[in-house]
Amino acid sequence: MVFKRLKQRYRHRQLRTHGIVVDVELISVAYGARSGIWTIFPDVLLPGSVVYSFGVGNNIEWDLGMIRNHGVELHAFDPTPRSVEWIDQQSLPDEFHFHPIGLSDTDGEQNFYTPTREHKFNFSYYRRGKRGAKMVSCTVNRLGTLLAMLGHKTIDVLKMDIEGGEMDALPDILSTEHGIGQLLVEFHYNDPNISFKQFTTIISSLRKRGFCIFHISERGYEFSFIHQSLLE
Repeated sequence: MVFKRLKQRYRHRQLRTHGIVVDVELISVAYGARSGIWTIFPDVLLPGSVVYSFGVGNNIEWDLGMIRNHGVELHAFDPTPRSVEWIDQQSLPDEFHFHPIGLSDTDGEQNFYTPTREHKFNFSYYRRGKRGAKMVSCTVNRLGTLLAMLGHKTIDVLKMDIEGGEMDALPDILSTEHGIGQLLVEFHYNDPNISFKQFTTIISSLRKRGFCIFHISERGYEFSFIHQSLLE
């Protein structure tokens, strides 16, 4: 436990050193369980608000919390076989819509590395170069493609926990105008295939496009952003 806290302190010190701190203080709430706890600003949500949740694995406590507490229309996405099978076994509310599709910067098929342990759900296409790792081909789409497919023009909250894939998906999202109110991202800047410079560059790009950080988790990985248009 002590070592864990020391690592968390180190991450936050590293973030502060690079100017990555909370930009705006908001009264927020958090839902979820285990490592899937996410913080939102609830005051701008209404019943029927559109939520996209990318990378659900076998943990949908945040998703269910959003439906239960705010009556949102939630679209969950995960193309990996273990998640698809797990979701199929759950009893879900009508507001929960599942799509066996991943988020990327391209439309088509992408190879995902399979976790070595059977009980794990953290498939990743970003962990390139893992020797002997089994791979599975999954369907992925760009955000713009998914919006067109589902008939949405804006997203009130977009949550992204896609095991490093955010490094490809976010620049693609920022290259086109998408109406996103709140953006929740787990950044995997500790992955050996991701440089800290890549991470800081994306944070800078998000800020330039009007996204303000309003929460950074104790772990130092989960970030909550709100678009400045919602604060005016």
